Amino acid sequence: MGRKILGGTREVNTRPASWKWWICGLLLLASAINYMDRQTLANAATRITTEFNLKQEQYGNLEFAFGWAFAAGSIFFGILADKFPLRWLYPVVLLLWSMAGFATGLVNSYEGLLYCRGFLGLFEAGHWPCAVKVTQQLLDPKDRSMGNSVLQSGTSIGAIITPQIMKVLMTDELSTWRYAFMAIGAIGLLWITLWFSLVKRGDLVVKAPASTAGTATATGRPFWHLVFSRKMLVVLFVIAMINTGWQILRAWLPKFMIEGRGYTENAMLNFNSAFYIATDVGCIGAGALTLWLCRKKFSVTGSRKITFFICAAFSALTLVVPLLPRGAMLLFVLLLAGAGALGVFPIYHAFTQDISPHHQGKVTGVAGIAAWAIGPPLQKGYGWLIDQTGSFDLGLAIAGCLPLIAFFGLWIFWKEEKSTI
Repeated sequence: MGRKILGGTREVNTRPASWKWWICGLLLLASAINYMDRQTLANAATRITTEFNLKQEQYGNLEFAFGWAFAAGSIFFGILADKFPLRWLYPVVLLLWSMAGFATGLVNSYEGLLYCRGFLGLFEAGHWPCAVKVTQQLLDPKDRSMGNSVLQSGTSIGAIITPQIMKVLMTDELSTWRYAFMAIGAIGLLWITLWFSLVKRGDLVVKAPASTAGTATATGRPFWHLVFSRKMLVVLFVIAMINTGWQILRAWLPKFMIEGRGYTENAMLNFNSAFYIATDVGCIGAGALTLWLCRKKFSVTGSRKITFFICAAFSALTLVVPLLPRGAMLLFVLLLAGAGALGVFPIYHAFTQDISPHHQGKVTGVAGIAAWAIGPPLQKGYGWLIDQTGSFDLGLAIAGCLPLIAFFGLWIFWKEEKSTI
């Protein structure tokens, strides 16, 4: 393995250019496992609410517990990501959330479900500060949207695979949903083995900031000075909007399909895989479009904003869902909306990486609090609304419009920096 000296004092490993994209692929797998553990609940939602005799609001409480624990875990692991070596922190985090997912298959009470979802949210939150910091350290600013697209697309791949695993493991016996939680929870051990085989000591170090347009310039400022900067406030607003919209769509789509439009469980599971194929296309497409625009001489910031708007417009197609009965047009609209709703995330992550290379973990962590601050109460409130009205439609329509609201905040308040070279 080659070596090089940084600043005359620090010796680190060198790697071929392709290595960083292999690591992005490993981050994709971590995101996939993250969402496999998360989506087991949504795919088994009707079975679980039946077995435990839950109201829709009580199901919303499970997402409520997950969301607020995720918010707490975001800042906790964000601080740790800036303090401890990612080579060790990242696999520990993945092991802990995998254990929480596995334990869900063993619970025998609603209270047990709440505790397991809370611990799952707490530990899953650590994935994003670790993963986003890795792409920040590995990639140049023009490549980060693409790298983040690879990272984010893993969530879709996990959600594509999960329904098919559950189709195999779930039989007509109601309680067989438990096997899926345990099987998926065990998969994390394989990832940990791959991680240590590819990432060696000294591979992940903080890169010196480049003085290019759209990148961070205030790297030496204390973190708490950055929290109230304009860019950080924009990031907090954007993630609060896009994450709330996405999490409502993610958590309630299976129940909407079965209970709101009368699809069978098998048809729902098949469509859920198709839905996440569409979201994966949205993720990779967002990164590819941003990279293409940069190569066409658009600025880094301008390329990101254009892509964000296109994705947000697709997401807002949920406005027509209340007008559509069960059928091909409804499914097509949901596919487009899903692609847009998840496609905005790689662009958002790229903007967070412009704030500070030295505080990326804490930036992601604080943003995680904003991401989940309003979502959990809305999940609970959405369940209450369904109990009162018997309809899922209005909530889905509103949720899809939130990324478009986020775009206007980004467009107006995020100002592009001029190059100092």
